[in-house]
Amino acid sequence: VQLQASGGGLVQAGGSLRISCAASGRTFSTYGVGWFRQAPGKDREFVAADSRSGGITDYSDSVQGRFTISRDNAKNTVYLQMNSLKPEDTAIYYCAAGRKSWAVRRREDEYTNWGQGTLVTVSS
Repeated sequence: VQLQASGGGLVQAGGSLRISCAASGRTFSTYGVGWFRQAPGKDREFVAADSRSGGITDYSDSVQGRFTISRDNAKNTVYLQMNSLKPEDTAIYYCAAGRKSWAVRRREDEYTNWGQGTLVTVSS
């Protein structure tokens, strides 16, 4: 499956933004999906994950309660709704897909397919 992220942009602190990840291929529903981000000068980090069925989600502590991951398997698309954005949320956001166990959802090396990233900039 190939992934294409979009929807990034510039937003003021406290604002909202929704980014998307469109997937190709008819087997998308069999993949678990995740969002990771990489801020300037920092390592890439886990943000959120959604199980293959779409019924289970997980978030990093830094975004819990502010971000929501969702998927529409009929449209082969994953979304990340980001509310109450903070300047520290500024990063390139990457979507990823994989078929490994839910237990390893936070490990980026367990994802086999990656999108190209979309830049989110939050101004103070």
